[in-house]
Amino acid sequence: MVASLPPTPYRILICDLRSDQLLDVLPLWAVSFDEYLGKSGSLRATVHLATAELAVRARAALVPGRTGLWVERDGAIWWGGILWTTSLQSDDRGRLQLDLQAATWDSYLSHRMLYDSQVVYGADQFDIVRNLISYTAGQPGGDIGIEADTEISGVPRDRSYSRYDLPFIRDLIEQLSRVEHGFEWRIASLRDPATGRRIKRLQLGHPIIRAGRGDIVLTRPGPIISYTWPTDATRKANAWQSRGASVNRNQTAESTPLLSSLITTAADVEAGWPRLDGSSDYSTVEQQPTLDAHARADADAHLDPHTVPELTVRLDGQITPALLGATVRVRIVDLWWPEGMSARFRIIGIAVTPPERGRPETAKLTLEED
Repeated sequence: MVASLPPTPYRILICDLRSDQLLDVLPLWAVSFDEYLGKSGSLRATVHLATAELAVRARAALVPGRTGLWVERDGAIWWGGILWTTSLQSDDRGRLQLDLQAATWDSYLSHRMLYDSQVVYGADQFDIVRNLISYTAGQPGGDIGIEADTEISGVPRDRSYSRYDLPFIRDLIEQLSRVEHGFEWRIASLRDPATGRRIKRLQLGHPIIRAGRGDIVLTRPGPIISYTWPTDATRKANAWQSRGASVNRNQTAESTPLLSSLITTAADVEAGWPRLDGSSDYSTVEQQPTLDAHARADADAHLDPHTVPELTVRLDGQITPALLGATVRVRIVDLWWPEGMSARFRIIGIAVTPPERGRPETAKLTLEED
């Protein structure tokens, strides 16, 4: 017999993906969820099928690919996404459990393709994103309720998307966001304070998403329980070139790809770094200015060793998923930094572990230098 769940401020709402109609609320175990800027977040949980009635409810409500999940904490929306996989397991005593894996709403765009060629000139990059998402919603069965505002970035783009490339919508948005003077984006989960309606809102930020009104101070000793501080130079490069589509239309001649200008950073070598080369591929890019803009953005992103600190903190009311993009002041004093380290960072990811017996409620924050 499975023991009853301990009191928790969390509950998960199970809804129809397209209509958002509430289907059920089931007790879940081993829940963890995360959300990031720049990649899809995830949720993992388990349903213990202790009774026949619970099994019937789970079979009816938890249908991968057409079920939406919302995580509530004390009535506030903390996470939302799509149930993509379930795994039914039975042990040697016949006890059943259903393991769930879900991903944030943006993962839907990894399952939608562009079947109609599109060409735009001088369009704001935010409008290009909104038009791509509107395209998905305009197909039969393609509207999952993603809402958007009318804010613009002030950065015009020329873009040509061919249906013959069979591109996924999410890939097109990601590629557009990572060009020089690009942007950050996510589909935020929230509740309308006036109506209580659950909302999937496209959030765009140029050049980055900002949240919060002031710095949150996190210290060790203090609310920081533990941390990891990796420094990875395997992706560092001070010479960079990007490769685009084939520009040879003559079928009888050798096909060669479009190449960006070679970007080198002499100051890095003069400072003592060895020559380190890097490259990137953009097989659908046919315009030289666009490819060069991608190359400059990639070269800048890879110039320094990759450092992405992670802090595990106790949830004490000041940290919520709504703070993705907020700045924190991190202060650490320990054997590595006996003189003390103090620096500003931006929160680009948050992974929440709700409390269970013997386990406190914590959040792992992924940071980048601000």
